[in-house]
Amino acid sequence: MTGLALEGIIAYPVTPFAPGGEDGVTGRSEGGVDTDALTALVDRLIDAGCHAIAPLGSTGESAYLDDQEWYTAAEAALAAVAGRVPAVVGVADLTTRGAVRRARFAERAGADAVMVLPQAYWKLDEREVAGHFTAVADAVTVPVMLYNNPATSGVDLSPELMVSLVERVENITMVKESSGDVRRMHRLTQLTDGALPFYNGSNPLALAAFSAGAAGWCTAAPCLIPGPVLELHRAVRAGEWDLALEVFQRQLPVLEFILGGACPPP
Repeated sequence: MTGLALEGIIAYPVTPFAPGGEDGVTGRSEGGVDTDALTALVDRLIDAGCHAIAPLGSTGESAYLDDQEWYTAAEAALAAVAGRVPAVVGVADLTTRGAVRRARFAERAGADAVMVLPQAYWKLDEREVAGHFTAVADAVTVPVMLYNNPATSGVDLSPELMVSLVERVENITMVKESSGDVRRMHRLTQLTDGALPFYNGSNPLALAAFSAGAAGWCTAAPCLIPGPVLELHRAVRAGEWDLALEVFQRQLPVLEFILGGACPPP
């Protein structure tokens, strides 16, 4: 599975919850994960033409789900995808043990790859970060996407560190760059002569990232505006950069709106 070909628009569904109010103690919805709504959303994203589905990223609110909610959302989303497109499950936990447990569950449930975001309370050095990723990658056989999002995780992965992990660990094969700095994408290309597939996770950088050689765009925007998002990718693939610029500028206010509310609320 290390040769997984992943490209294009990788859509991030939210994790919907059923109505039911809060339980008064934990503040959690008594309705639980709404698997019917999640299934319908996944169907809609695939029917719109998205090239892959990535449940339980930041947009899926994975950081706020307890274990059972996370397992339920992962299983329901993967069942809904049903092999129609690649499925990449977001994996993050404060402990390496927890991340390994979730990665193994995702693989058993049918994920084609896992996207691993390091989370930390204490500041981690590069040796500790590398140990975390290596442990998760060693626990599964599916490809691993390194996810750099320092704004949410508290851990900033340099291009050099990510490339070294890709070179050292067989099934770490991809990078998602969400720092918001397009220079890092150019650096990834320079360090690997363009051989490393990397994916943009910063909506306002979509056009710049494709120009820098991004293999795909990981985004929640298709939950709201799938048409323009896919139109941008088609224009880029066709080399129609003037059209790509027009399409991107037309959707930019929505992309900025999504980021302004931390993704799930918008």
